[in-house]
Formats: sequence, C-alpha cells, structure tokens
Amino acid sequence: MKTLIIYNSQTGFTKKYAEWLGERMQATVMNLKEAKKEKDGFYKEFDAIAFGSWVLGGKAVKAEWFLEKAPAWKGKKLVQFMVGAMPGDAPEIATFLDNALNEEQKQYIKAFFCQGGLDYTKMKFPYKQMMKAFSSMTAKKAVTEDEKKMAEMIASNYDESDPKFIEPIVAYLEGSE
Repeated sequence: MKTLIIYNSQTGFTKKYAEWLGERMQATVMNLKEAKKEKDGFYKEFDAIAFGSWVLGGKAVKAEWFLEKAPAWKGKKLVQFMVGAMPGDAPEIATFLDNALNEEQKQYIKAFFCQGGLDYTKMKFPYKQMMKAFSSMTAKKAVTEDEKKMAEMIASNYDESDPKFIEPIVAYLEGSE
C-alpha cells in the first residue's frame, strides 16, 4: 500500500509520530508546507493518506487543509491523527475525537489521538504565554489527584510520546483493525 504521511508540527512531537508512521508503513513523509505546494495529481498515486497535527484548544491545528482535500480522496484510506499533551487515557479524548470530524467525514476518515508532550523551548511566544497562564490556572484550581498531576505535568517540559501510540493507526491502514 502506497502511503503518504503529511504533518504539521510546532514543537516536534507530531513530526516524530509522522516519522515513526512513515518508517513503519514505508511511507512518503512530508510537512504541510511541502504538501500544499503539490498539485492535485500528486496525491493520485497514494492508496492511503494520513494527516497529523498538534492540538490547540481541542482542535487539530491546520486540519482544514486536509479536511477540504479529503472528499476528493474518498477512495483512499484516510487518517487524521492528532498529537496532544493530555494523557492518552484522559476521558476528554473520546469527545475530542468525536468532534474532530463531522458525520459525513466520519464515513471516510478515521481519527486517532497520540500522546505527545510539551516543549516550551520550541513553542512560539503566544502559545507559550497561553500555556503558562493555563498551567498557573490549573495549579490553582487543582483539587483531585489527577488534576494535581496534570498541573504538575504542564508546568514544565515533558515527553510522553511513544511508538505504541501509532499501533491503532497502523492496524487501520493495514486493514487489520
């Protein structure tokens, strides 16, 4: 199966997942800037296309590009994978994945979440400020042990990325899901 992995990464976590997927699937991997330069005919040669992006406010950043192109690719296996700092077992993930695609898109695109991390040293200034404010607010409101753990985690850099999180994506693309 000829597979294309397109990614949009700010701090490197999504790029890491795209590269892991690319290696595992023997796929072509390119960043979104490169993909936007390609003519529509370029995509015809692929059997599967996966788009990965980082999460901001519960939404995949720059996913609109992929979602606008996707109807023309309905005959292919399509994946949208999102990489975020929240733990992969957080209850919000199910809601987040459910809201990532509309009902029509869910008919031909499968959404996945991969746990990443935070790297304040690579964040653009506005996002860094926003996350620091969120971290401070979370620490003040933390009551339960889970909330305290989350507040502690987002106060500094951490990396929870792991190749195991691509396994459901690989299973779907290979048809063994």
